[in-house]
Amino acid sequence: MSTRELVVLGTASQTPTRQRNHNGYVLRWDDEVILFDPGEGSQRQLLHTGVTATQLTRICVTHFHGDHCLGLPGLIQRLSLDRVPHPVPVHFPAGGVDYFARLRHASSFHETAELRPEPVDTDGARFALTGATLQARRLRHPIETYGYRLVEPDGVRMLPERLAAYGIVGPAVGELQRAGYLEVGGRRVTLAEVSRPRPGQRFAFVMDTGLCDGVYALAERADLLVIESTFLNSEAALAAEVGHLTAAQAARVATESGVRRLVLTHFSQRYADPERFAAEAREHFAGELVIAEDLSVVPVPPRR
Repeated sequence: MSTRELVVLGTASQTPTRQRNHNGYVLRWDDEVILFDPGEGSQRQLLHTGVTATQLTRICVTHFHGDHCLGLPGLIQRLSLDRVPHPVPVHFPAGGVDYFARLRHASSFHETAELRPEPVDTDGARFALTGATLQARRLRHPIETYGYRLVEPDGVRMLPERLAAYGIVGPAVGELQRAGYLEVGGRRVTLAEVSRPRPGQRFAFVMDTGLCDGVYALAERADLLVIESTFLNSEAALAAEVGHLTAAQAARVATESGVRRLVLTHFSQRYADPERFAAEAREHFAGELVIAEDLSVVPVPPRR
């Protein structure tokens, strides 16, 4: 059975706390294990979660502020130390290619792993995954920043009782799925008669940004939305000035975008009580709400 879940490595913003490490998030999605925004300490946090460097299939960096990328040097070197046998693509804003190069070779090491830099150079860039598409959308922050979205194409769920009623078994089922119809006993049976639509699942990752079109494009109909809520509404003016969201804004985005499960994270160190974020968000979002904690695991909701 495939696993689809978020493993949280760190939930702090610019300054870590005793309870919150710098950013870091791992998405397990079937055969993909994607690391998002590895901040300082991510390598050690991985040890606590049981996720290994060898399991990582892809790395995504939203932007090159330190709390989102300073864990890269150690993780890149760990890929080589563990002699990871498969190529590991790395996505990041194309304007930060020099930052990536410096982080990649921050110190001397014997490079054995195959790292494949794949910069994001256009709003709406797409990258093919097995059974899904990774999309990148431009966000609003003082430096070039992209959010990411994983989209599984819509499909169908075959209905065994309907297939049996028409006597369709074995290889004929695959033929029906490929062609969209099948001739059975002098009658044409269509795929729609023996199946039901199965909406593809969607995951969205939105870090440092003010409100913009990209936020809504990423969040649209997400089954699981991971989104920064650095500030509370009492600091909304400051949030807008520095390119961040409040918990209330993140919750309204989730409601307006039809999000099923909302994960708030990237909390400013000025707030000691995480329940304040929950209380503010619940005023605007009636769905499933998670206030992220370090080393927690958040499942992608079951299919609709």
